[in-house]
Amino acid sequence: MSAGPLLPPLADPPDRPALAFGTDPAAALTYRELAAVAGGLAGRLAGCSRVAVWATPSLHTAVGVVAALLAGVPAVPVNPKIGERELGHVVSDAVPELVLAAPKDQLPPALSALPRLDVTPRPRESGFSGARVGVSGSPSRGIPEAEPPADAPALIVYTSGTTGPPKGAVLSRGAIAANLDGLADAWAWTAADRLTHGLPLFHVHGLVLGVLGPLRRGGSLHHLGGLDAAGLSAAVDAGATMVFGVPTQYHRLADELTDDPEAAATIGRARLLVSGSAALTAVDHARIEKATGLAVRERYGLTETLILTAALADAEPEPGTVGRPVPGTEVRLAPLPDASGDDALGAVEVRGPGLFSGYLNRPDATEAARTPDGWFATGDIGRWTESGVLALVGRKATDLIKSGGYKIGAGEIENALLEHPGVAEAAVIGAPDDDLGERVVAFVVAAGEAPPAGELIDHVAGLLASHKRPREVRFLDSLPRNDMGKVQKARLPR
Repeated sequence: MSAGPLLPPLADPPDRPALAFGTDPAAALTYRELAAVAGGLAGRLAGCSRVAVWATPSLHTAVGVVAALLAGVPAVPVNPKIGERELGHVVSDAVPELVLAAPKDQLPPALSALPRLDVTPRPRESGFSGARVGVSGSPSRGIPEAEPPADAPALIVYTSGTTGPPKGAVLSRGAIAANLDGLADAWAWTAADRLTHGLPLFHVHGLVLGVLGPLRRGGSLHHLGGLDAAGLSAAVDAGATMVFGVPTQYHRLADELTDDPEAAATIGRARLLVSGSAALTAVDHARIEKATGLAVRERYGLTETLILTAALADAEPEPGTVGRPVPGTEVRLAPLPDASGDDALGAVEVRGPGLFSGYLNRPDATEAARTPDGWFATGDIGRWTESGVLALVGRKATDLIKSGGYKIGAGEIENALLEHPGVAEAAVIGAPDDDLGERVVAFVVAAGEAPPAGELIDHVAGLLASHKRPREVRFLDSLPRNDMGKVQKARLPR
């Protein structure tokens, strides 16, 4: 099955902005310049089986990935903060022929042993040129004239490895194209949009949505390196229309905007604020909207599925929900094994064109992730609201608590705790209990002086059913989080 170009604007590139990183004018490319720079590098990659990309949040990473896509070569983005053992696994599993990196990047041993191509966009008076891209290695072999088939691998993105060694999710060109087109429908995303964010570039959120998304639409990206009030307001003042972020970034942004009404008003001129990778609390929803006048839209997805659901740009968002299925994607809630308790809860399963092709070298894991009738089991638990949008209560493995015969979603309790003024952060788990099976345990980071544990327990009991109240509250200085701001409950003290 053939497909049109994954990045259509590069086929006949216009002379308008494509990528910009930070505030240095030298770290920016127009589409015409990107086509020349990435095209020159692609000629040296053609014919490779796979290439690794040392995925720093930089123009070099974006150019390297685009070059691999132009060459029809699967790219393996590597987290620069990856541990030595995990990196060794990724390299031995993916077996990349080359590694792409910026010239000054110091690579760890597992990657430095590979042949290296330095991605070096060098400025001229008029900007960048493919003729000035310095790479070491073999001479150019030419870019394939025909677009690879839709089922050809585009990216191999490794999962976090929370239940074992990281697995390489193979994302096809067709899956990426279909998912980005579905999001364009949901968010009215066009070539007129300028996206801004400060996300890492080794995962779906920052790389697929945050780099390939604007390039497929023909719009532009301004990568800020972070997400703070000053930088974001300046970006919006310069024309940014869309903002992508994770809940941790929005939480910190809400803190800053409380004391900076001018920045809040400027950010409020953006068209769309989108949050993903974890749940945004109802409290932070309200704080952002109060400061900027804009309601944040949430979306939900996994590495293996890309984006499943998204709050629509033209619909009133519901805090605590993640929207409707992206066009072309089907989502269902399968019955949970234990029928007691809240029967509205179900296991989230999905099928559609954005689904991954499978785990690299792991047909067993690929098969285990699919239901007998061909749906992908996400491992998440959710429910449909009365308006027909999806609300998540957490991961089946860590956030579904079975206590006293009830099924309880940890996320619902966490949101209730965050409504207490004395709570800055909260994480809820189920701990073994001889009487209840599991008891609800809350880990809390206090906002100032810690409130009495009993006060928090009564607070939750007043908002939710009494069986959902925490039986124990433990205070911490901070919650363990990964690079995307997701709480890592396995690292909570037991």
